[in-house]
Amino acid sequence: MNAPVFATLGCRLNAYETEAMKELAAAAGLSGAVIVNTCAVTGEAVRKAKQEIRRLSRENPGASIIVTGCAAQTEPETFAAMPEVARVVGNHEKMQAATWQVLAAPDLIGETERVQVDDIMSVRETAGHLIDGFGRHRAYVQVQNGCDHRCTFCIIPFGRGNSRSVPAGVVVEQINRLVDRGFAEVVLTGVDLTSWGADLPGEPRLGDLVRRILKLTSVPRLRISSIDSIEADPALIEAIATEPRLMPHLHLSLQAGDDLILKRMKRRHLREDAIRFCREVRASRPEMVFGADIIAGFPTETETMFQRSLDLVEECGLTFLHVFPFSPRKGTPAARMPQVRGPEINERAARLRALGDRVLGEHLGSQVGRVHRVLTEGVRIGRTEGFAEVAFGADQPEGTILEVRVTGQDGARLLA
Repeated sequence: MNAPVFATLGCRLNAYETEAMKELAAAAGLSGAVIVNTCAVTGEAVRKAKQEIRRLSRENPGASIIVTGCAAQTEPETFAAMPEVARVVGNHEKMQAATWQVLAAPDLIGETERVQVDDIMSVRETAGHLIDGFGRHRAYVQVQNGCDHRCTFCIIPFGRGNSRSVPAGVVVEQINRLVDRGFAEVVLTGVDLTSWGADLPGEPRLGDLVRRILKLTSVPRLRISSIDSIEADPALIEAIATEPRLMPHLHLSLQAGDDLILKRMKRRHLREDAIRFCREVRASRPEMVFGADIIAGFPTETETMFQRSLDLVEECGLTFLHVFPFSPRKGTPAARMPQVRGPEINERAARLRALGDRVLGEHLGSQVGRVHRVLTEGVRIGRTEGFAEVAFGADQPEGTILEVRVTGQDGARLLA
């Protein structure tokens, strides 16, 4: 029988969960199926999910298509209506062994419900799945899931549920297992990482988890994925400043540079908070590199307001931009606000991306001639501690950390 095919769309947490699903599917003996782990962050993400399902159906005739992930959780009826789809599975259900045992049964549809999506808001715990299926060099470890905040543009809490934390001991066990298997870098992932611990006894903070990981594991490189800078705790700030094994790269959920837009988004920070955070962190660790999510064309955004987002890139010293053209999500407050015209949204997104290309090129240019510690991810490719991609001119041993001198850059990556 054919092994199942997995396709992952969206965030790093989805990538982690796909690896966990691979192991659950293998243990259940599932075969002859295609599993699509979807994203719902924008309307475009849902459109791409449907496009991917149709493509995979054409390429895998006769396979049963199983759709899961955030889009399946928030819009199960959309995917159940697709003739290509055999089953729709919710975000909680996809991480349960019992779900995969049912999916592996001979009557894939049979007497079971075609749509298996329960109320994600009723879920109170997140299991830390111990997985073995990652690539060879960098692994993602889920430490948190869900979100208690309700940003006006965001559908994700309704796809992921409220915030739940993986206990520190489980996280440490997972990382030690990965280190024993030779992984040189671990990335902590979650939907709202800085809320980690609020639901655990004693209410520890993300900084406490980071310090415990660095104390109880020998992982060479620990990286944090996207955080909400306004919720960074003192222990995390101290770890960033003093722990060389904690990588000098943070991706920030900034979203906009205008205070009124931030308030209409129901964000918890203001423009000056973001600027101050970047300034203070870089003062304590000068090599720190920042990335950020920024939305172009949020409802009611004027050209003047948008200009403040452009200015924020410079004022925060951002290097890696993840630009989202605003896409209204049905059921969110932002979808009911006065909308910016589509062409204006696209034009602003293009300007943000052009600025992103420029600041990335400037950052890469500033690294030429410097020596970097690079984790090789292939014989000709690697990543610096600051997450810049490095292309090697000759083959290198994979999965090792090398000290290399940068000889040039091509606008997107460093050359060595």
